[in-house]
Amino acid sequence: MPPKATKTKRAPKDRRTKKKPCGFCGDKAVDVSYRDINRLKKYVSERGKIVPRRISGTCAKHQRMVTVAIKRARVIAFLPYVSE
Repeated sequence: MPPKATKTKRAPKDRRTKKKPCGFCGDKAVDVSYRDINRLKKYVSERGKIVPRRISGTCAKHQRMVTVAIKRARVIAFLPYVSE
């Protein structure tokens, strides 16, 4: 039988990425308004889904505010529920 090939050990990859700064904390925004459609559109995907905070880079506090604002804007028909 031929000898088994030994696997070489590689150094572990550093998977930690640089954290994105929260767009609302940087602007010292006190409140996220459902009327600010242009800002809310950044946090909605092409398919109409709310972008998660690990992708958008918002902090947990502002992500909750963004989610509520997007849902309110959808009810009032400022934002569509789904894209066309």
